[in-house]
Amino acid sequence: MANKMVPRRKLTRRERRDLDIEIGFLESLVLRDPRYVEALQVLGADYSKRGDFANGLRVGQQLARLRPADPIVLYNLACSYSLTGRLRLAADALNRAIEHGYKNFRLLHKDPDLANLRRHAVFKRVQARIGQSIGS
Repeated sequence: MANKMVPRRKLTRRERRDLDIEIGFLESLVLRDPRYVEALQVLGADYSKRGDFANGLRVGQQLARLRPADPIVLYNLACSYSLTGRLRLAADALNRAIEHGYKNFRLLHKDPDLANLRRHAVFKRVQARIGQSIGS
């Protein structure tokens, strides 16, 4: 199954420049302190906003190592895996997010970052996990 990337709004030249400046600043912070979770969270979001999904995934993986039981970190990791076409890993991360207390199922079903995952058969496992979570 081919994975179609999620279209994003094209950034204006000014937005792109501002984003690049912010990313440069955040990268320098994280270089000095690789455990600076708040900077990593913003950096990962900025990479994704810029369409740099590979670096967004790298940051998501780093955050998951720092906070392996944080449901938001795991949800964002699932988004990064989905955006890079790694759908089985996306489903696994999403299932772990739910196991650790993620409950915003409405967002999960409409988040454009998870569109690739929702179109794949492996998403049925996630839906089953959601059902178990709602039933408990």
